[in-house]
Order: sequence, then structure tokens, then C-alpha cells
Amino acid sequence: MSNDARVERAYALAKDAYAELGVDVDRACAQLATVPISLHCWQGDDVGGFERVADELGGGLAVTGNYPGKARTPDELRADFCRAVSLIPGRHRMNLHACYAETGGQRVARNELTPAHFQTWIDWAREQQLGMDFNPTYFAHPLAADGFTLSHQDPGIRQFWIEHGIVCRRIGAAIGQALGSPCVTNVWIPDGFKDTPVDRRAPRARLREALDAIFAEPIDPRWNLDAVEAKLFGIGSESYTVGSHEFYLGYAVAKGKLLCLDAGHFHPTEVISDKISSVLLFLEEILLHVSRGVRWDSDHVVTLTDELRAIAQELVRDDHLRRVHIGLDFFDASINRVAAWVIGARSMLKALLLALLDPLDRLRDCEGRGDFTARLALQEDLKTLPAGAVWDYYCLQAGVPVGPTAWLNDVKRYESEVLSQRR
Repeated sequence: MSNDARVERAYALAKDAYAELGVDVDRACAQLATVPISLHCWQGDDVGGFERVADELGGGLAVTGNYPGKARTPDELRADFCRAVSLIPGRHRMNLHACYAETGGQRVARNELTPAHFQTWIDWAREQQLGMDFNPTYFAHPLAADGFTLSHQDPGIRQFWIEHGIVCRRIGAAIGQALGSPCVTNVWIPDGFKDTPVDRRAPRARLREALDAIFAEPIDPRWNLDAVEAKLFGIGSESYTVGSHEFYLGYAVAKGKLLCLDAGHFHPTEVISDKISSVLLFLEEILLHVSRGVRWDSDHVVTLTDELRAIAQELVRDDHLRRVHIGLDFFDASINRVAAWVIGARSMLKALLLALLDPLDRLRDCEGRGDFTARLALQEDLKTLPAGAVWDYYCLQAGVPVGPTAWLNDVKRYESEVLSQRR
């Protein structure tokens, strides 16, 4: 029996098993195919970008590892990204930072960037049938060296970063209009104190005023969606972060912006899966940055953890998939960078598939009747149903390799033929 035939046979058996619980497996797969994941460009080159204006990342960011084959040019990064996407079922997006501008070798200040500096990226995304998202880059720059940007005490430095945010919104709108899909332009800043501050209010008041200035220009939401991203702490800002969760939640609700919930930006015992239902009662849409924090604010490759499954369940059970923009955010230089993209994206998609395969009607009936015993028993039995057979069939239908050996062999060939040649 061929491998394809084995996959199809296992899928037929899995369909029968789920049908007994009232789950339409074909429908679940079809729905999953409509969900794009925004893959972050910075995994491919360790958040390097192509400006070379600073010697280090700063802003509490740190990338560990030195696996060979890092992308050194925009073309190399695009080639690596294409290889990763070819191994991930579905149609997805690229998430690009402003520091990846292509300026033809000319030094262009961040507050002077224009859509023209990203035209090659736009043309490439159109050719690859990818949507794109965008981010201002508030780190790895001499004017961010002291750890403050939009909340800086110096009005001149603060104005520089305000202007950077303004031009980035325009770039995001140009990307969205060119590709016919809204570009989510997400603002994250590293601002904060390493030790206990005396005045917690003033930096936040300055940040609010700066954000108001950045968002003052009306932009058609068909092309650009504004998001703001919170953080609990990071290297160099352990004691106080200006852009806290409470700050940005209040700002997003008051100003009608998307709130970005990053799975790696909270206390190790705090989870974002519990925040989604609350936030979406007050906001029309949100942005998720799916990461895997380990012990502190670290961005590990996304794996199929209980929390990732809980995030996916929240999106599916309350019918939030169309209101939530899902992106990956991690940077691991200790393993093959292309494989990191594939593992992270496939894990997110597997979590969504598992959630889509839940017999929600039966679970809700148990809960509605107060039969929590039956609810718990059913939740536990679901964990051993043949979801893997459904995933394999989904990959087969999408035309991507089935099983870890198949796609990993492809990555290893790419490493041998392409990545290993980079010195």
C-alpha cells in the first residue's frame, strides 16, 4: 500500500470516530484552510535586519545560538521563507520589521522611510500570493540606546520615534493596498527601567501623547490596521515597563485599536488564553503573537503545548477566528532557522485543528446541564482520538510533506545545498 493510500485509509477511520461525536471532519479541515498565520521575518536572520546602524539589538532582545546558514541578504531571507512556507499547509503571511528596508546601500533614517524602500518585498509577496504585516523598529538604534523611545524625556528623540511610527503606518497602508489585504502594523517599544522608578505616571503620559500623534492621520482600515503590544518585563526593564498590559488595554479600548497579546510577554504563570474572551468583549479585533516563554521573557519556538491548545480553543469555541490575527514571534539561532518556522507554524495549525475537531455541541450540552462529570470525561477522551490521521490527510490535500521525516528531509537537503554554502 502506498503512503498516500495509508493516509487516506487512516483518515476515513478517523472521520468515523469523530462522526460518532457529531464532528464534521471535512468541515474542520476546510475551515482551517481559511486561517492564515503571519510568519515573522526575523526568525530567518536573528532579528538582524539590513540597516547595520547599531552594534547590538538592545531593547531587552537577545538571540542565542549560532547555527550555520543565517540569511545575510534580503534575497536569501526571501528564499528561506519560501522554502519554509512550501512545507506548511495553507496560505499564510509574512510579518516584516521596518529595519528590513531595502535602501540600495544608502543610509536612510527610520523617520524617512517610504513605501518605495519596501517595494521589492511587496512585489515578492504579490508573486508568492502572501499577505504582509508590518512593524516599526524601536530598537537596535543609537536613539534607543538608553532604553527609551516614545516615552523618552528628550522631546527631540521622542519626536524622531513619533515620525518613525507615522511613516510606518503609511508603509503598512501601501502594503495592504498593493496586496489587497489589510496590513496589521504593530507598535511595540522596549521602554522601561531596570530598577524601581519614582515616577511611573510621567513616561506613560508621554507615551499616550506620542501614540496619539502617531495615530492622528486617518488611514483606511481596508489597508492598515493599527495594533499596540504590551509587555511585562525584559532585559534592562525588569522593574517597570512603560507599555504595560493595563496601559495598552486601556488605550486600545479608548482609541479603537487592536491589542496585541504576546504569549511570551507575561509572567511565567500567566496565560493569554484566559484574556482573549475578556478583551474581545470590548474590542472588535485583536492581534496574537504566539510564542513560548520559558521561565522569563524568552521567545522559544512554538510547540504544541497545553497553553497553545488553550489559545486555539478560545479562538474556535467563541467563533473568534475572523476577529483575531495570528502571528508567530520567536527567534532561535540554536537550530535550523527554516525548520523553526515550519515547526512553529505547523504547531499553531495543529492546535487550531484540534480545537476545530472538538464536539462543541456535546461539550456545551454537558456544561449547560451542569453535568461537569460528563464534560471532564469527554474532554479527557478527546485527547486520544486520531487527530494525527486528520492532520496527515490535511497536509496531503494541501500538497505539503506528510510526517516529520518527509518535511525535515526537505529542510536538510536545503541546508546541505544552500545554507551550508553561506559563510
